[in-house]
Amino acid sequence: MATQTITTDRYKLFPSPRNQHRVVFEHEVFVPHPYAIIDLPSFDLGGKYSLFAACRLADMKMGQLVTFESAQDMERFESRFTPD
Repeated sequence: MATQTITTDRYKLFPSPRNQHRVVFEHEVFVPHPYAIIDLPSFDLGGKYSLFAACRLADMKMGQLVTFESAQDMERFESRFTPD
């Protein structure tokens, strides 16, 4: 089955097949490392989240977009994530 793409004002997104929630949440972090392994369950987040392969439209930079329902989860991710 083909994965549906989502285009926003800033990104072209390709949802991860492992997402429990296929929603672009309000709080987002662009990770400019398209091949980094991001294991979101290991961050012990409290709310919903989703992960997308992403193309930033402003400069066509490839990476990943992580979106969060909660600002606290976004801050937790930003403080703990280190690319491979």
